Amino acid sequence: MPLTNPQVFEAVEELKNQRSTDMARLDKIRNYLRDDPDRKNLEGLPSGTPAEMQRLARLSRVNMLKFVVNSRVQSMYVDGFRAPRADSDVDTWAVWQANGMDARQIGVHRAALAYGAAYLTVLPGETDDGNLVPVMRGASPRNLTTVYGDDDMWPLLALEKRRARSGELWRLIDDEAVYWVRYPKDSARPEMGDVDIHDVGVVPVIRYSDTNDLDDPTTGIVEPFIPLQDQINMTTFGLLVAQHFGAFKQRWIIGWLAEDEEQRLKASASVLFTVDEDPSQVQIGEWSETDLSGYIQSREATLKHLATVSQTPAHELIGEMVNISADALVAAEASKQRAIEENKRVVGEAHEQALNLAGQMIGVEPDTGAFVRWQDSEARSLAQLVDALGKAVSLLGIPPQALWDRVADAMGVPQQEVEGWRALAQSGNAFAGLEQMLREQSEPAEPAA
Repeated sequence: MPLTNPQVFEAVEELKNQRSTDMARLDKIRNYLRDDPDRKNLEGLPSGTPAEMQRLARLSRVNMLKFVVNSRVQSMYVDGFRAPRADSDVDTWAVWQANGMDARQIGVHRAALAYGAAYLTVLPGETDDGNLVPVMRGASPRNLTTVYGDDDMWPLLALEKRRARSGELWRLIDDEAVYWVRYPKDSARPEMGDVDIHDVGVVPVIRYSDTNDLDDPTTGIVEPFIPLQDQINMTTFGLLVAQHFGAFKQRWIIGWLAEDEEQRLKASASVLFTVDEDPSQVQIGEWSETDLSGYIQSREATLKHLATVSQTPAHELIGEMVNISADALVAAEASKQRAIEENKRVVGEAHEQALNLAGQMIGVEPDTGAFVRWQDSEARSLAQLVDALGKAVSLLGIPPQALWDRVADAMGVPQQEVEGWRALAQSGNAFAGLEQMLREQSEPAEPAA
């Protein structure tokens, strides 16, 4: 039976309290990923710092953690869902396409890697013509909170914050229904809204993680590297301060004062400077400029350290890639590819769970052996790939059509076009068979011996 109103309000309050304990960590990660021009101070900058120094602090924030996340997310694209020994996607893949998950998957992957968790809701739905099409939508852990029991595959309850014109709007999801709850503006008392029965049998919320750790909860790939981001910011701040105040030589004069500002500016800009004063009473000298190389080398060393511990190629953070060969590029990205493969294993299982659940809603029997197909993102030249696949066909006897997907990945061809290749190949084989049959029928039969 669906929950009663008091049970719904109690569950919402309990999950809101749980959410409030997580928000400090999630908001901190969000702030480090944002390019926020209004962020005035670095971490640890003393209060009362002059406005000019605060402006330099604002300019010194170099957001490198965003590039660490992007480096992995931009190599993670699902482009198929297949059963074993099949050369085409299962029927459930149509649900993925209908929900625009080719694009929506990016947000799910980005949240899972950045925060260590993301969610996908899969609820029954239908089109205007009455066809069943489950609705798949991603959710950030900043907006959706779950509670699990002994089964870590399916939550017991899920609470999602929704957009509202005024006040707060929440939806509570259990294994039977979706309950809408509104908190009016300037009121702490909730109001019950619609109750949508889904009867899925489980809470239709799938959790995504960046990795799987049996000892510690996953934290994502941002939080462990926040101290290194702070080091980069502080080194850049020191560089800007030294550059602003001491990057140029400064001249000094003892025993002479300019009569006005115009005379002082003229003296500072003169190539040859003379003073109509007693030489014994006037001394002229200069301070040398500040050497900035130490700051630059220190920042570069921290960036290399960040690249190493985050398994991000150093050339992606530093920008140094001159005359690098294809083999050297593959070697430079080997560590990143290993990290991405780990992320794909964990995220892929969640995608398969979501697609199997969507398949149940449209009457497709779940196939526990079906798997999501990831687009190949490794750095390699097309010529090398085609040469290797050609040898696989000629030496190992692998059917050429079985390797079309790999060629398509290297060429950036979408999966829909590959399906067109297969259709053309099948029609070509059919025409060839028909032509052979007609040829045999038109040829006169050989006389019996």
